[in-house]
Parts: sequence; C-alpha cells; structure tokens
Amino acid sequence: MLRTPSGRTRQDILDWLKDPAAHFDGPCPGDPGERGVTARALAAKLGVSRRAARAHLELLTRIGLLRTRRIRCRTYYRRDEVRIAEVARMFEKGW
Repeated sequence: MLRTPSGRTRQDILDWLKDPAAHFDGPCPGDPGERGVTARALAAKLGVSRRAARAHLELLTRIGLLRTRRIRCRTYYRRDEVRIAEVARMFEKGW
C-alpha cells in the first residue's frame, strides 16, 4: 500500500502535461506539447526512479486520462483532453 502513487503526484503530472513546453525541456528534438513527454523526463522532474514514474503514468493511462504514442524505442505521454473533460463533467453532476 505504501508504494501506491499518491493523488497529489498524479495531479502534478496532469498539471505539468497541460503545458509541457513550460515544464519540460530535454535533449530530444520536437515540441513536447505535440509529441508528449517520456517517463524519463517525468522521473527527473519528480525526483523519482523511472520505474516509479511509469507506475504513475500507467495508472493515468489505464483510467484514460493520458494517451500514449510510441516513437522508435520511447513511449510519449500526453493528456487526453476529451476524456478529462468527460470526467470533470461527471464530478460536476455529482455522479
């Protein structure tokens, strides 16, 4: 139970991915807003291992809040704005 990703960390990830260009700059070419962010970049930002960062990212992907894109040997993560809006509407309605 202690290894379960915390809600605040997941919220930080979603906030950072809202505007990835402002929060992530790395050696990879391209626009992080279009391409997405790797688990390695997120792990460096969080100050945790890549394995821990992937646990957060996989959880957010499984519940549909993130989308993945595979380019060569890397997986890039971006927000799924449509799904996030759907979830926000469900909470506004009170389920």
